[in-house]
Amino acid sequence: MYQILFFITALLVSIYCVLILFYRTWFLKLSPFQITNKYTPSTQFTVIIPARNEADNIQNCLSSVLQQNYPSHLFEVIVVNDHSTDNTASIVASLQMHHSNLHLINLIDHIEPNSLNAYKKKAIEIAVSKSKGNWIVTTDADCLVQNNWLQNFDAYIQANNVVFVAAPVQFINDGQFLSIFQVLDFMSLQGITAAAVSAGKHAMCNGANLAYAKKAFYAVGEFKGIDTIASGDDMLLMQKMNAQYPQQLGFLFSKEAVVSTQPMPNWNRFLNQRIRWASKADQYHDKRIFPILLLVYLVNFFLLAVLVANLFSIGYWKDSLLLLLLKTVVELSFMYPVSKFFGQEKTLVWFPISQPFHIVYTVVAGWLGKFGTYQWKGRKVY
Repeated sequence: MYQILFFITALLVSIYCVLILFYRTWFLKLSPFQITNKYTPSTQFTVIIPARNEADNIQNCLSSVLQQNYPSHLFEVIVVNDHSTDNTASIVASLQMHHSNLHLINLIDHIEPNSLNAYKKKAIEIAVSKSKGNWIVTTDADCLVQNNWLQNFDAYIQANNVVFVAAPVQFINDGQFLSIFQVLDFMSLQGITAAAVSAGKHAMCNGANLAYAKKAFYAVGEFKGIDTIASGDDMLLMQKMNAQYPQQLGFLFSKEAVVSTQPMPNWNRFLNQRIRWASKADQYHDKRIFPILLLVYLVNFFLLAVLVANLFSIGYWKDSLLLLLLKTVVELSFMYPVSKFFGQEKTLVWFPISQPFHIVYTVVAGWLGKFGTYQWKGRKVY
């Protein structure tokens, strides 16, 4: 029985390692986007920031967005206060006194509390309906953007025939193990996102750094059809965009466009975040995405099963550890160029140490994302 389990695990790990090596090859082919000398700002943006109980973060976030090297008459910022019970709204209101292009929408004026499962999508739809820009940019209230963020989006839009643009996101490294673990985990997802684009496939994106043409958002029916799913304001929307505009999706591969976001402060919040992300996995109609997600889950599940089986078997530890070592070495070969792009090379020394934690959390979060519930922003989500 153990031999069969080990054979299946070895086969899955081998397929996975080949896939990761392909991702490495594709990632290395990417060239960073450069703004030309002839560039002149022209796109009118509306930056939408849904916020729920973000009093600790919203001021820093807005300061980074409002201090753009981009003409103020060409962008506005809309914060949607999602039934916050702290002073998020009052902080935004005080900043409005100094920034005429900053606006506040209180979701309670439009939606009753505890009446939806997908508040963020509704917040975005309402903000879009009140927006002045012809392009929508979304980020999160715990994010920080760079001074040339909108400038890079604008230059990329002008240079490419696109209606939807994803851009990189990274977690802020505070030096604690949990933070480092999240940096490494998320960096791998971002690397795969970029590599897939290099291969001609738009497979993933993140709502913390996303832009799309308002007319395209309306053309695909906004979030209709996915509006009962709590997560998915990014990838499920991209799926709809790709169905209608298959050749007009882009990825802004630029260090100046990277958005930084706060890591989860504890393991419980982290696990709930990942369960939330995993909960939309079976909603992907794109046949390129689900098999890869399934492969990743099965690799980690069977590796965990083999390691647990070793507690009851004698003499198989070396074989199991060799599989784990193979997976780690191949992933490191991919992670090194990705970490160079994000300036996180030093964090790679933690990568081997994080492997057992990564395997366990992937299995647990994947299972609960499909069959469990989770807490997010003080709400229980089904």
